[in-house]
Amino acid sequence: MLNDLKAQAAYEAEEMERLKAEGREKSATYRQFFGNRLFYKQLLNTYKKYGLMD
Repeated sequence: MLNDLKAQAAYEAEEMERLKAEGREKSATYRQFFGNRLFYKQLLNTYKKYGLMD
């Protein structure tokens, strides 16, 4: 699960950079990725808190 979460977060970060380069920061897709990024960050911090990742 952790590896999938990290992979999805990395993919979405790359997509956000691509959309940003295209000037599409206000698109629904960009905003969804942004919301997901916040969720992933919180989840990964929880993994760290409980010692499940370095």
